Amino acid sequence: MSDYPPTPNLPITAWAEDDRPREKLLTKGRQALSDAELIAILLGSGSRNESAVALSQRILDAVGNNLNELGKRSVAELMKFKGIGEAKAVTIAAAMELGRRRQTADLPDRPEIKGSRDAYILLAPLLLDLPHEESWVLFLTKRNKVIGKEKLSIGGTDSTIMDAKIVFRKALEGMAAAIIVAHNHPSGTLRPSQADIDLTKKMKNVGDAIGLPLVDHIIIADGGYFSFLDQGLL
Repeated sequence: MSDYPPTPNLPITAWAEDDRPREKLLTKGRQALSDAELIAILLGSGSRNESAVALSQRILDAVGNNLNELGKRSVAELMKFKGIGEAKAVTIAAAMELGRRRQTADLPDRPEIKGSRDAYILLAPLLLDLPHEESWVLFLTKRNKVIGKEKLSIGGTDSTIMDAKIVFRKALEGMAAAIIVAHNHPSGTLRPSQADIDLTKKMKNVGDAIGLPLVDHIIIADGGYFSFLDQGLL
């Protein structure tokens, strides 16, 4: 590999072989590549004045080097970057969606929820990039193993409906022994609204009454998550 990083405007074909993203992946493994290098492989080429890696890094700089933010960009928004046409924008959008779907794919074994963090890891890929609110439920066994998950509702930018009757009916139909509910806040705030607090109390009371407890209610936003259980509100 060369002693100095390649000149940004130099075509990738003119780089030292070990500096080229495709060759680097083949010889050193995918983990050795930076985010910009991985995106450059998707793009395939840059332009006369800019390599694919430099173009990729410029795109990443615009989203704060945050792949979650990149995943939120539409094809039209990606095409606003100089050097990104429709084909390249579609390729990036498809790769981001494929990564999201991989995170939400069913696991061969039933994951166990040992705490709020485990629930967040399962639910975050479903809720993080949405411009609107959605609510979801995890169905659990007595040992808190996940036996299913289901979308409950889709709302606007600042609210969604979570009907306790529907939630517990679905849980009973699915033979669940307990549930965890979650929704997102596209605004980024993790603070529960009064409506969130009132709904959680109502669902806890219903669950306790029928012997199907609400284990937690989790609010998910870009900054992380809020757990009603962890905060002593359940």
